Amino acid sequence: MDFFTPIVDDPYEFGQIAAANSLSDLYAMGAKPLTALNIICFPASCHPLEVMEAILKGGYDKVIEAEAVVIGGHSIEDQEPKYGLAVTGLVDLQQIITGSGAKPGDVLVLTKPLGTGIIATAVKGEMIGVDEASPAVKGMAVLNDIPSRAMLETGVSAATDVTGFSFLGHLQEMLLSSKVGAEIDHRKVLLYPGVKDMTAMGMIPAGAYRNLEYVRPHVSWEGKAEEKDDALIILADPQTSGGLLVALSQDKVQSYLERLKAAGRDGQEVGRITGESPGKIRVF
Repeated sequence: MDFFTPIVDDPYEFGQIAAANSLSDLYAMGAKPLTALNIICFPASCHPLEVMEAILKGGYDKVIEAEAVVIGGHSIEDQEPKYGLAVTGLVDLQQIITGSGAKPGDVLVLTKPLGTGIIATAVKGEMIGVDEASPAVKGMAVLNDIPSRAMLETGVSAATDVTGFSFLGHLQEMLLSSKVGAEIDHRKVLLYPGVKDMTAMGMIPAGAYRNLEYVRPHVSWEGKAEEKDDALIILADPQTSGGLLVALSQDKVQSYLERLKAAGRDGQEVGRITGESPGKIRVF
């Protein structure tokens, strides 16, 4: 189950993004979505019900795209809109993918760009407009179904979706569960357009600072000194409906990336798993 306050102004787009975000946990495990329950809080005394209808329509269309069904839900009156789904899926226990199987030598692949929190902060601060934010908005609404299917077809060691705890936070969770470390080349990490510029201008959500404070004791910086602050805060940016972070053996990387490319999806090697102390992340 996952739900949150609007990250975009358009109610239909908000519904799409919230639904894609909720379904992402299933895809990270290699599961097929089956059912979804709406969870919505809405200030009916302040906004027309057509706005709520548009939110629910956005979520419904995304669930249908996932080949699942909306079987009901619950709504309450609230001062601020909130929306999401409680989802159920099926997974083959012989193929279930968890975050605890990463092995030294595995390659790490990220399937969506980072920077949604920074872009959303820039929009709220009126530093960029709808057009500039469009690539991130469209990216957040994209399901993780194809990367998930490619994981099952290729065979991977571990996976997690990258959401509110950021790239670094979710990576560390995988590393601790797998009792391994990792090294990350921040220059290879996919970013949405404008993220670096907005970071340099200070358009950084409070959650990014909290995420970085939490993981900082386990992160060592080995890159250029002048790149450190911006690079780490981007890696700590809380994501909404982010991509999958997949660990897989070197001999399977090309096959996985080719499957993504054939379906018109992104995928980029961003680092590798090491045998260092559990949770240790070296960034260069």
